[in-house]
Amino acid sequence: MDEQNKKKVDESWKEAVAKEKKEELQQPDSSQVPEVDFMNFITSLSLQSLISLGEIESPFTEKKEVNIKQARFLIDTLDMIKQKTEGNLTEEESKVLDTMLYELKMKYVEKSKGV
Repeated sequence: MDEQNKKKVDESWKEAVAKEKKEELQQPDSSQVPEVDFMNFITSLSLQSLISLGEIESPFTEKKEVNIKQARFLIDTLDMIKQKTEGNLTEEESKVLDTMLYELKMKYVEKSKGV
């Protein structure tokens, strides 16, 4: 391949990549991973707890299934996080975590009576 043809190939490749990048920036990607932060982390654990309590369908089985041991583990994990982060959370983070734990513990008590 002579130098002239090589330049054309390189330039067209660069143009294609630039075009793809521009399109990616213009269209939000729904499969993008959410930002890693404390609120997303505790929310994901709370969501997993609700799935284990049978409040939400499992994304894998598309059924509501109760796994009381898994729910207890996740709630205890959130409780441990609360204890370990005490004094290091914003007011909003602390309120959200407290509310989540209260709601999850109430649902756990309700579900564990039936198990």
